[in-house]
Amino acid sequence: MPGNASPIGTVTRGTTGHNRLRRVDRWIASLPVLRRTDDPLVADVGYGASPTTTLELRGRLARVRPDVEVTGIEIEPSRVALANAATRDGVTFRLGGFETPTPDGRRPAVIRAFNVLRQYDESAVVGSWRIMQDRLQPGGQLVEGTCNEVGRVASWVTLDREAPHTFTVALRLAGLDVPSIVAERLPKALIHRNVPGERVHAFLRDLDLSWAVAAPLGTYGPRQRWIVTVAGMRDRGWPVLHGVTRWRLGELSVPWSAVAPA
Repeated sequence: MPGNASPIGTVTRGTTGHNRLRRVDRWIASLPVLRRTDDPLVADVGYGASPTTTLELRGRLARVRPDVEVTGIEIEPSRVALANAATRDGVTFRLGGFETPTPDGRRPAVIRAFNVLRQYDESAVVGSWRIMQDRLQPGGQLVEGTCNEVGRVASWVTLDREAPHTFTVALRLAGLDVPSIVAERLPKALIHRNVPGERVHAFLRDLDLSWAVAAPLGTYGPRQRWIVTVAGMRDRGWPVLHGVTRWRLGELSVPWSAVAPA
């Protein structure tokens, strides 16, 4: 546990809003570590100008782990002072950054860091990941990514204590034009890599092609079209993870190695 050193990081815009992080919260709720751990502590790094999304996270996770505790962490003191008024059973707030200070120095089972690194240089990503990874308990997971202002377009990387292991796209399917809209909301580690010759560029190209090929299935609704799209990605050779249960949520996950920077 870090001591009383200065928080690691810089103040970012702090934009937030109700239900913005619902897609990634649903993912976190499915992580096996949340059910198995003896210490269900979750850290929300960089919750922003309002504690809204931290409170929502606790509510969603409590449905699968009623004794879950969530600690919201912010680097801006005035934001922490505001959030402290919202402290309640199972939710606390602390001043800090990527070093992830927690009650009594406990190690989190999960760390969520969303829409934070987006505002940093790409060169800061791996070092910031490493600081947070080092704070995880055995079996713990770090979920770092980005979404748009209303949470309809999102993507994230999930890491364990050693390395990133999956990349996930999550989209609102109703009204979706092309899946590559997620290019605007890729994690910082990938957003500048969407250029020819990079794996993530090929991934998004094939995703749009699969979506176009599945267009006739739109007659049965966007969800069915997406399921066929994801199956099409698998047929194109992409190592698609999970199955229809998660695909129907508008998700598509692949191993990190499939899209990692070349």
